[in-house]
Amino acid sequence: MSILLSEEFTFIVQGITGREAVNLTRECLDYGSRVVGGVTPGRKGREVHGVPVFDTVQQVADAVGYVPNGSVVTVPPAFTKDAVFEAIEAGIELIVIVTERIPRRDVAEMVELAGMRGARIIGPNCLGLIVPEVCKMGGIGGPAKDAAKAYAPGAIGVMSRSGGMTTEISSTLTAAGLGQSTAVSIGGDAIIGSTYAELMPLFEADEQTEAIVIYTEPGGRMEAQLAEWVKDNRSRLPIVAFMAGRFMDSEEMKGMSFGHAGTIVEGAEDTATEKIARLEGAGIPVVERIDEIPDAVKEKIGVTA
Repeated sequence: MSILLSEEFTFIVQGITGREAVNLTRECLDYGSRVVGGVTPGRKGREVHGVPVFDTVQQVADAVGYVPNGSVVTVPPAFTKDAVFEAIEAGIELIVIVTERIPRRDVAEMVELAGMRGARIIGPNCLGLIVPEVCKMGGIGGPAKDAAKAYAPGAIGVMSRSGGMTTEISSTLTAAGLGQSTAVSIGGDAIIGSTYAELMPLFEADEQTEAIVIYTEPGGRMEAQLAEWVKDNRSRLPIVAFMAGRFMDSEEMKGMSFGHAGTIVEGAEDTATEKIARLEGAGIPVVERIDEIPDAVKEKIGVTA
């Protein structure tokens, strides 16, 4: 199994004629993903790597005869909310927002509408998600040949605020013989569509997943939410965490951001030290180096090195 994606999963790319979207579409197609249409207003009738382009999401649905399962949104920040609203109202259930620097109010409104309509947002400011050898939705892993090297089918779920670290962690696991069930780049902004805790029920219900690895940073409340969820729900899944930016705990770094917009340390609860304590209090070990992750996972799931 896996979460969110499957062999039958189909999606569109909104803003498909943009430079980044053209490359992203090629990468997904090469990986075997089913991209059934693209949307750029005023460009109907064109093609991008053989994918037909339409003016609206509804036109894609009418052309293929059904509402695609997902959409990758790559339009400029000023138009992202309109694009996401259009996708949600058309009935699309999974929306990956690649775009960066979207106003927070717009993000909050998109997440609220998604919740009201039963849709799920991954991102914004993310690289998407991948089920190894099945489907790649977004720029995660880069070109298909590189993604094929970094990601392998297996039993470990990966969640990361950093798109690049999603691949780095997965590659390290793959090299150690630990494949991935699903890897998700959740996005690094202060407001995102799906947090660690919000994705955990999906992994919990996935029979293929036997453990989780997360990458995290100082700032924000996601780790506290995850720790509470694990304890409150008595999760069956062991979790291993890697935290970057421990130097942010120094007095000189207070109020500074590290890496992503969502990593502003506003108080003691946001520091790396406090987050590590919270995670370890929930039975989630926090390793100091990426190369320590595979052994920590093997220990958790009872696999001998």
